[in-house]
Amino acid sequence: MTASWSANPGTAPNATITAVGNLNKTPGLGLTQGGSDYDSKYATYLKLFSGEMFKAYESACIAKGTVQNRTLTSGRSMQFIFTGRMDAAYHQPGTPILGSSNPPVAEKTIIMDDLLISSAFVYDLDETLAHYSLRSEISSKIGHALAEAYDKKVFRTIALAAREAHPVTASPGPEPGGSVIKLGSGNEYNAQAIVDAFFEAASILDEKNVPRSGRHAVLSPRQYYALISQVDSNILNRDYGSSQGNMNSGEGLYEIAGISIKRSNNLPFMAGTVARVNGENNDYSGDFSSHCGLIYMKDAAGVVEGVGPQVQTTGADVKTMYQGDIIVGRQAMGVGTLNPACAIELQAA
Repeated sequence: MTASWSANPGTAPNATITAVGNLNKTPGLGLTQGGSDYDSKYATYLKLFSGEMFKAYESACIAKGTVQNRTLTSGRSMQFIFTGRMDAAYHQPGTPILGSSNPPVAEKTIIMDDLLISSAFVYDLDETLAHYSLRSEISSKIGHALAEAYDKKVFRTIALAAREAHPVTASPGPEPGGSVIKLGSGNEYNAQAIVDAFFEAASILDEKNVPRSGRHAVLSPRQYYALISQVDSNILNRDYGSSQGNMNSGEGLYEIAGISIKRSNNLPFMAGTVARVNGENNDYSGDFSSHCGLIYMKDAAGVVEGVGPQVQTTGADVKTMYQGDIIVGRQAMGVGTLNPACAIELQAA
């Protein structure tokens, strides 16, 4: 990572440095960088850090692959095009077919947010004295931090899409917009209310003529386990779905009404008002006071990704000067709503 450094070892541009251990502030240790093969060892370490970070990122990121994704090769934004329904009419012999002069088409621009980073300073002596792999642990935590940021933005965007009207209003439209299913006040953990909401959501999606495959739901962990423990609702009944798991494993529930189920702590679950943050070029803010789950399809939201996730770390010169490394995980992406007909929000209201 190329950077200009100030005299203060705790300050670096474009990085938030977290000191690890009390020994970071110990002056005058007089350690020197040894070994002419440092660069080759350094390259190997970087590969290890990257692998650990990516593994943690992939395991923690729930939303990855469940929405539309585009990679930016230039610029900061990308346009997504989607269409509404088309009319069909009988052809009159001898009349020319000119085509519709106003097809039902809408365009949505999604902007990449500013660079998001998670970083830590690892002091060499701290690592030497530790009885565990300090860099491995930090790399994993950096991966988790980036994955959580990704999921939070995607889930908030889908919730906002469920509250939108469809941008295509031309004939034979208007196209259906998003939907909100109200479980009732205080029913966010009521298993039967959640099950009923799944079947209602399946009906709504069918009525909107969206595909039956690729339907996802995200609930909080407590909601998920409430569903598993509610045995009298027949959710785990083998006659209703032999592909379901069992209560002993705690992984007993995979889908309801053809909707696959995931659980995450990154939903804006009963989160109140979430404000916009500096660096966000898309609007993820809103009132999520009654939010308690999502049911959606891939076209509900889109992600544009310009950077990462990637790992960077300082080179030999900085390591010699400060007797440690800065490990930086970074990504630059943005999320926006696309087809609101594919988004359903559950509310405890």
